[in-house]
Amino acid sequence: MHAIQIDRHGGPDVLAVREVAEPTLAAGEVLIRTTASSLNPVDWKTRAWQVGPPLPATLGWDISGRVIASNDPARQVGDEVIAMSAQIATGRGTWADLVALPGHLVTAAPVSVPLSDAAALPLAGVTALQALRTAELTAAEHILVIGAAGAVGGLAVQLAHWTGAHVDGLVSRPEHEHAALELGVQHVWHRSDDLPNGRYPVILDTAGIDASAALAPGGRYVSIADQPLPDVPGACKSYVQENAVDLAQLAELVDAHEIRLRIADRYPLTDIRTAHERFEAGGLLGKILITF
Repeated sequence: MHAIQIDRHGGPDVLAVREVAEPTLAAGEVLIRTTASSLNPVDWKTRAWQVGPPLPATLGWDISGRVIASNDPARQVGDEVIAMSAQIATGRGTWADLVALPGHLVTAAPVSVPLSDAAALPLAGVTALQALRTAELTAAEHILVIGAAGAVGGLAVQLAHWTGAHVDGLVSRPEHEHAALELGVQHVWHRSDDLPNGRYPVILDTAGIDASAALAPGGRYVSIADQPLPDVPGACKSYVQENAVDLAQLAELVDAHEIRLRIADRYPLTDIRTAHERFEAGGLLGKILITF
């Protein structure tokens, strides 16, 4: 089978499609034939930075596909599934024709979207859901989402709107304001200096921009970004954790048309270097899918 691997860290040129041995199943695991994955910031950081499991390593956190063998009684051959794999910690990358994962990480794919599109959901969706849970967002609260047009931010906007919160957004460029409005924000800015001071009891930062001046006294400031937290009371990080229960809830919300997936582009696995170049150029309004 084929897998997208690196044997050193660097630019897109270190990515290679290699022939590798098929995985063998342990107890409780399922074997998935990959339909698609997606590109996330963690993937280019793992490629470029001195982080991740021992090399050579197969990259990728997201997967959608079909079960072709199962040692988990909850999963049957032929099931269409999605999963998130914490590749940096476990070394189980998903950019491969066949992927073996513990059954407890796998959940049914949403049925209202193509199976390939469902690969846009796992990491970004679980990150957004868990960050909002960390923020303890409640209905009728006012939240500012920083990076409201991005992959995680756009899903966070929709999830916050679904909970009944009032959602405002900060985007990186003026041409992205319309996208944030379409996702459900009420007010949107593209300059942090224009944000109202002291307005928001909850701020979710998905982009590493310090907007703490907009935090209300006693408010909660949650960040998923690599940058240090602003020096304000109530600031904390949210670190995504593998959780198939959370992912199942997200799939149900997709099927209920409460959240929608945005796809910016699709690349076959053989064009993985071009996909990385496009991703790092920025300005995307949706996920880049890697198809198998």
